[in-house]
Amino acid sequence: MNIHEYQAKSLLKKFGVPVPEGYSAMSVEEAIDGAKKLGGPVWVVKSQIHAGGRGKGGGVKVVKSIEDVQSESTRMLGMQLITHQTGPEGQKVRRLYIEQGCDIDRELYCSVVLDRNTSRVTFMISTEGGMDIEEVAESHPEKIMMVSIDSATGMQPFHARKLAFGLGLTGDANKNGVKFMMAMYKAFVDLDASQVEVNPLVVTKSGDVMALDAKMNFDDNALFRHPDIAAMRDEDEEDANERDAKNWELSYVRLDGNIGCMVNGAGLAMATMDIIKLYGGEPANFLDVGGGATTERVTAAFKIILSDPNVKGVLVNIFGGIMKCDIIANGIIAAAKEVSLSVPLVVRLEGTNVELGKKILRESGLTIIAADNLSDAAKKVVDATSKAQAA
Repeated sequence: MNIHEYQAKSLLKKFGVPVPEGYSAMSVEEAIDGAKKLGGPVWVVKSQIHAGGRGKGGGVKVVKSIEDVQSESTRMLGMQLITHQTGPEGQKVRRLYIEQGCDIDRELYCSVVLDRNTSRVTFMISTEGGMDIEEVAESHPEKIMMVSIDSATGMQPFHARKLAFGLGLTGDANKNGVKFMMAMYKAFVDLDASQVEVNPLVVTKSGDVMALDAKMNFDDNALFRHPDIAAMRDEDEEDANERDAKNWELSYVRLDGNIGCMVNGAGLAMATMDIIKLYGGEPANFLDVGGGATTERVTAAFKIILSDPNVKGVLVNIFGGIMKCDIIANGIIAAAKEVSLSVPLVVRLEGTNVELGKKILRESGLTIIAADNLSDAAKKVVDATSKAQAA
């Protein structure tokens, strides 16, 4: 789960991570009121969306008067902010963050993630703050430093000192940097975060070290331990289909192709998408209905796939173990009738109650293309989708 910058900063602040003072606002009036409370003489008006690159898209502005706070807030609220992470459709700005200005001396980069290669919490830092870290990694990999933390010992002061020295911090900035890193680690672990990113991490001219921006992601499986964080979820920032899938406990990710996929099991879902691409098609989604889905969840999954206007064909690939093929068949029929299926549907069923499932589909009255195996299914759905688009 993602949260907004102002929410991330409120959490980090509780763990002792220094952040500039600021106020969230959902109206121009609230923005002006927040600016007056901060007192100036410099404010930063920030659009709050779940995407990076806001500044380049005109979603972050430094202003020096209440009048400019008003004009920029008026401009930003309701705008469709387009960044390199939103795609061409952009994201509507529904809230702002009015923050006090900062006397910046240096801009750095710091993030905490779980590194799958080492199975450890890992700090990634760079002296090239304020830039896209992917760009830095590609053009100047030597400017990125990584420090992994053994979970058995947790973060120790020597880890933090190594990071501070790696960023070139000296004097008071070094001492403050060490405290900053220790606080970042504690926040990451205690909040069950999957990522904490600060870009830029700034050093002020007085030697303070603070998070000028903050991005946090959380492990959905641990949110039951953090109802306060779960309450920060902003459904307006989520893809409508992905939001509906989450509510039905389905694993769904929307992609750019035109062949919808409904599969049980993450590995089989990945293999299904791969073989669709192998035969020249493009998957429109990743969707795993899981091992114990009900007819209602399967129906919901099918409706989610078909609600994507880019979907011109559907492949259902089920290997029934815990998930029985007859349940899948009933779900397909219920959903297809409810949404008036108008695209080619290829179904490959194997496993528990497979013959019953196939019988239910044959007798449904629906135009369903049966497949004998995964390769056959991929060929048929790619061919049928191509013909449907050409018609």
